[in-house]
Amino acid sequence: LLDNSAEADLWLLNSCTVKNPAEDHFRNSIKKAQEGKKKVVLAGCVPQAQPRQDYLKGLSIIGVQQIDRVVEVVEETIKGHSVKLLGQKKDNGKRLGGARLDLPKIRKNPLIEIISINTGCLNACTYCKTKHARGDLASYPIEELVDRAKQSFQEGVCEIWLTSEDTGAYGRDIGTDLPTLLWKLVEAIPEGAMLRLGMTNPPYILEHLEEMAKILNHPRVYAFLHIPVQSASDSVLMDMKREYCVADFKQVVDFLKEKVPGITIATDIICGFPGETDEDFQETMKLVEQYRFPSLFINQFYPRPGTPAAKMHQVPAAVKKQRTKDLSQLFHSYNPYDHKVGERQRVLVTEESFDSNYYVAHNPFYEQVLVPKDPLLMGKMVEVHIYEAGKHFMKGQPVSDARVYTASLTRPLAKGEVSGLTEEFRHAAQNSTSWKAHPSAEIPVRPRLHSWMALQLPWQQEGGGLKILSVSLALLAVLVMFYYGGMKIEL
Repeated sequence: LLDNSAEADLWLLNSCTVKNPAEDHFRNSIKKAQEGKKKVVLAGCVPQAQPRQDYLKGLSIIGVQQIDRVVEVVEETIKGHSVKLLGQKKDNGKRLGGARLDLPKIRKNPLIEIISINTGCLNACTYCKTKHARGDLASYPIEELVDRAKQSFQEGVCEIWLTSEDTGAYGRDIGTDLPTLLWKLVEAIPEGAMLRLGMTNPPYILEHLEEMAKILNHPRVYAFLHIPVQSASDSVLMDMKREYCVADFKQVVDFLKEKVPGITIATDIICGFPGETDEDFQETMKLVEQYRFPSLFINQFYPRPGTPAAKMHQVPAAVKKQRTKDLSQLFHSYNPYDHKVGERQRVLVTEESFDSNYYVAHNPFYEQVLVPKDPLLMGKMVEVHIYEAGKHFMKGQPVSDARVYTASLTRPLAKGEVSGLTEEFRHAAQNSTSWKAHPSAEIPVRPRLHSWMALQLPWQQEGGGLKILSVSLALLAVLVMFYYGGMKIEL
């Protein structure tokens, strides 16, 4: 495993099929690898959904449910073989979810655990290709999700994100529901730690509004919910097959705003869906003007090959571009946090800002607050005084009389350290004499991920079954991390 992709023997490329630009980037990465005479293994939604694409021919592919076999695929590819693992895993004829939750993994941020609660979805949106790749809804059992959360807190995590294609649909395939899961998870969250919910579509949250309001008011749950509306035109929503109307979306938002004071509602909008008229688009503009969403994901429509929307009458590219620009201008015309200057807020500090000048924290509404870069604050919950506000953030100064909460039950794993390993394995890895001959390949405490990644692959080394097992686990852990993040890695 090498930090410099040009020196690697093999590239492992993970992919996303949501938008054309993401797939174009994936295709370009494959071309770059082939031009560099690299062995290639492909993962993620693109090869799962379109394994017969010409540019994938002759390359090894690992499906979204087979990432636990990544080491086998890499080894065979290094030998010059082309391997394809794309089947659906089943238990007694029932489709299983994605990767096992107990697989070793490397957290991108040692303080944040990302847990996928289900894979696939119930909808069949006409513009979406992810359903083809991920399949129908398949939920993880509650006990497995709770166990993973407890393990995370024992490894020093102080914030958990729940993710999936649609968190609101959780449990419908296994006889339970999202509120039941959330109440069980809340019991496992220590003081000073927080839980953040992921995206949920309007139809599946409507029937749980009362219970969801209670959960979102819990002091250890962020009062934040991502609810995509996509369009404020019922006719467009019908063409999208979104299975709700604008009134449903407004009912959800209005109810939660009333019952969960201060809640942050994030949403998505697609500009220029096939058949969208100027009147349709103006309805969307009015919706944004009405609610002034603090977090708005604006997407220009791209027809995905093989989807029903790709065969519909398309809106001219110039019109799509202009509508995207108009909506962006509206979004940037208001500042959602100006009225919060002067407030005293409780925030949880979890990461460093992109410019490295601040630490990033979030208040109970999952609004971003920049705080001084004091190492004593990292991973802590502290009270701050808000003295400045921007479009996407606030700035806070810790108050002198504030109590600082330490959520972690133990020291967080070092960046690059593998989660889920037994103490016996860690002890063996630290004390193996053959291991000490290759100090760059040790799995425990690492200051930075890229230094840990400077490993030799098992087929490049001699001896030591422990060494091969260790690096195999490391390779698997890296892919598990990017499996949930939808990002690309080069190994």
